[in-house]
Amino acid sequence: MKNKNAILVGISGGVDSAVCALKLKQEGYNVIGAMMKIYDGAIKTIANSCYGTDKTKEIEDARAICDKIGIEFHLIDCSREFDNLVFQHFKSEYKKGRTPNPCVLCNPLIKFDIFPKLARKQGILFDKFATGHYAKIEYDKKLSKYLLRQGINQKKDQSYFLYRLTQEQLKNIVFPLGGMQKDEVRQIAKENGLIVCDKTDSQDFFKGSYCDIIDALPNPGNIVHISGQVLGRHEGIFHYTIGQRKGLKIAWSKPLYVTGFNLTKNEVLVAEKEYTYSDELLADNLNWTYFDTVSDNLQLSAKIRSAGKKADCMVFPAGDTVRVKFTEPQNAITPGQAIVFYDGDVVVGGGTII
Repeated sequence: MKNKNAILVGISGGVDSAVCALKLKQEGYNVIGAMMKIYDGAIKTIANSCYGTDKTKEIEDARAICDKIGIEFHLIDCSREFDNLVFQHFKSEYKKGRTPNPCVLCNPLIKFDIFPKLARKQGILFDKFATGHYAKIEYDKKLSKYLLRQGINQKKDQSYFLYRLTQEQLKNIVFPLGGMQKDEVRQIAKENGLIVCDKTDSQDFFKGSYCDIIDALPNPGNIVHISGQVLGRHEGIFHYTIGQRKGLKIAWSKPLYVTGFNLTKNEVLVAEKEYTYSDELLADNLNWTYFDTVSDNLQLSAKIRSAGKKADCMVFPAGDTVRVKFTEPQNAITPGQAIVFYDGDVVVGGGTII
């Protein structure tokens, strides 16, 4: 078999990255496996929350996968950079009563930038970098641009998390699973005897009771209905997110949801379901992967959360921000989360909801 170019594969210890490496190896590429170490000290707690298991087990699984496939395995320590660039931002946002998405920040800054750079610094030679993301990259000759597209598996599509990738990064990335369904991936893993064939998918970072991690002491305050009635007490607004219903521990004639925060008064605001909907939002910290400049009003679709559906909208640029007007009201628009814009299945950009 002809030996093709070398590809570094980000191995997570899960089935997707395992099949990614296997497929590239079977296609004749010189595949090298590497895993990011992104935690140290307190960060280990939140890293375990993200992966849903002790990270030590993930490392063991990743090493076993590489041994089974017959490729090298390397552990790359990115914990200092992750702490400085992602985790500190994560803590800062929660203290402001916002709900950040660390994966959106981690991908362009750590996983697809510092991680491969540190691998090269350690003497690992490769031409391309691959991961098990469900997304596709295509080069458009007319535009002279690399296009980031949704994967065909709409339930597992991960393009939402990748909207901040640059043209230079897209040029050097390979997503072998973009045209596959999840059951196909698991079947390939099973047929090839990979120990992770039935392993539960890892989870994204989620909001929990991390008082010690985010350096925030319990800060009690009132839970207030939008009518002004005090319904209960909370131990800190960072325990809550827009649209949350469970865990409020308050009594009312109808189900209540978190609709916002009064930071000045340290209040969690709640209301009935209908008050969680809005047809408009503002976003900043914009990144356009498809356009060179955006000055005109745009008719696009957008996702306001990774697991949400695309919704038709108009985008009105205004300096460093955009105002987004949806055709239909959206539920629980959450400051700190990403809004990602699509033209069909092509990611054209995104920003942070403010």
